[in-house]
Amino acid sequence: MYAEQVEIFLDHLLLERGLAAATVAAYQVDLDHFGLFLEAQGNPEAESLSQAQVSEYIMLLKQAYARRTIRRRFSALNSFFRFLLAKGEIRRQPLSGLELPQLDKNLPEVLSVTEMKLLLAAPDPETTLGERDKVMLEVLYGAGLRVSELVKLELQQINFNLGIISVIGKGDKERIIPLPLPIIRNLREYIAKGRRKLLKGKSSTFIFLNRSGNSLSREGFWKTIRRYALKAGIKQEVYPHLLRHSFATHLLSGGADLRIVQTLLGHADLATTQIYTQVDAARLKEVYRRYYPRERMKDD
Repeated sequence: MYAEQVEIFLDHLLLERGLAAATVAAYQVDLDHFGLFLEAQGNPEAESLSQAQVSEYIMLLKQAYARRTIRRRFSALNSFFRFLLAKGEIRRQPLSGLELPQLDKNLPEVLSVTEMKLLLAAPDPETTLGERDKVMLEVLYGAGLRVSELVKLELQQINFNLGIISVIGKGDKERIIPLPLPIIRNLREYIAKGRRKLLKGKSSTFIFLNRSGNSLSREGFWKTIRRYALKAGIKQEVYPHLLRHSFATHLLSGGADLRIVQTLLGHADLATTQIYTQVDAARLKEVYRRYYPRERMKDD
């Protein structure tokens, strides 16, 4: 019975809520893990599950898994039981009142504005690949894209007249992102020149191409951005998602509305976006500690 309920729940996530297949697969892994626990308990029905039984499962997780994994599995179970509750298949939420280990609040790393300028200036736009790479970095940072969204960007997703791009993000949700005029201009020029050279007479709907005229891979771009970071003299590790973090943090530092940044990033939950306000505050405290005279006197 549990396996059937899980299957119906996963169909609900995929077909009705429109979650990505990879996300639904992650739910299945976590729910299957709980299913193994139920087998050891004699396969009790969800309706008859006691809070003590679920609490025992959580205790077993705490003995074997990291806090992040425990919280993810708890979240999957919580969503599953809420689904059953809404359908009237259970009368109470077995997870109610259970406590989970707190996660450390690891703030996302970001590049400073100066470092970002150095990175954007690293490619040589006089070469075909350099022109492509410069535009890729500009679009990645200027639109706050995920690397998967960047490398799969297609021609029909750009409206040059309005200066916007249409992006299909997680859960197949579309978001519209404006691009600054200089980026739009460089993008148009790359498509007309550099991209045409990379195509070598072939046809493709993708904007960013490799030497063979095919769409660029995530791995290929990862290596590219690291190479330019070294060239720019940036000491910290630079990876594609770091530019998305930097995009959000720099917008909020400049006074952008939190809801606007949430929309641009495609976050379903405002709390996810709010982490970037903490990044900005943390950087502010560090600058204050480093440069404010009274703070320096404490170290003397």
